[in-house]
Amino acid sequence: MGKKNLNSSKNPEFLNEYLVHVRLIKLLAERTIEEYYFDIRMFLKYLYCARNDLDFSTVDDKVIKELTAADLRTVTVSDFYSFFFYVADERGNNERSRYRKTCTLRSFFKYLHKTAAIIPNNPALDIEVPSPRKALPKYLSLTESKRLLKTTRIEASERDYCILVLLLNCGLRLSEVVGLNITGIDFTEKKMRVFGKGSKERIVYLNKACVEAIKAYLPHREIFGIAVGEKALFISRNKRRISKRRVQQVVEEYIEKAGLGDMGITTHKLRHTAATLMYQYGSVDLITLKEVLGHESIATTEIYTHLSNEIVRDAFENNPLADIVSKN
Repeated sequence: MGKKNLNSSKNPEFLNEYLVHVRLIKLLAERTIEEYYFDIRMFLKYLYCARNDLDFSTVDDKVIKELTAADLRTVTVSDFYSFFFYVADERGNNERSRYRKTCTLRSFFKYLHKTAAIIPNNPALDIEVPSPRKALPKYLSLTESKRLLKTTRIEASERDYCILVLLLNCGLRLSEVVGLNITGIDFTEKKMRVFGKGSKERIVYLNKACVEAIKAYLPHREIFGIAVGEKALFISRNKRRISKRRVQQVVEEYIEKAGLGDMGITTHKLRHTAATLMYQYGSVDLITLKEVLGHESIATTEIYTHLSNEIVRDAFENNPLADIVSKN
């Protein structure tokens, strides 16, 4: 969903206005807005079908346009639970998907009640859905990370090697790597400006490996050819900023060449790898790690303490004396 769909003729006006609100006031990321849009439209369609005793699968999405503020005022907590049962039973939504839909509807109905004053009360306040269990993120071990970098250094271009170095050393998001600008790099202070979620800026410091990788790449950036006025650090064949998909392809290619292709490692998993290695080997506390990764909440960063606990437990479990038990 692009920005042009904010005022889509397919939407009721209150939905268009909500989408403007979360983009311009809440500064949510485009991916998040897309997910909210999908979830809200599904709920509105379900609401229309329930009100008119229709089969969801046989009704066109265009019916959403017919819903009015009066329909929203009749929504009860029972409607939400009925919707959650539907997406679980009929659509196979897992725990995390249902939790996301809960968060979406809470945000939407809070806006309808408090900001837009379209409904007199907020029925979503009474939704009770347990938080999903947090799965420990996949990541590469220190040995595997070194193998990936060694493979990339030997076989990849300076650009692709630099991308892998920054992903593994700085814990950048995919969008942050793509968004890096040549003007945001300060070799004197050994730091660079990074634009995270919601275009929020933060400073990331560069270690020796990052500085050397960037400096080795820059002459090739010039040789590669750059479109007039292009500030992007990483340039594609069309002389413009590299795309997200191309960065993903680079990661996929060298993960495979390093013999790590069966681990399900993606660009985001390399971010987890960087964070895990910092936490395990860098004596980094959670507050510092939160700033490094650009997390909004410390709760997001706490996953790495659980990860560390799992590693400690495995160390005890794998003690070579663990299988020697008493006679009894």
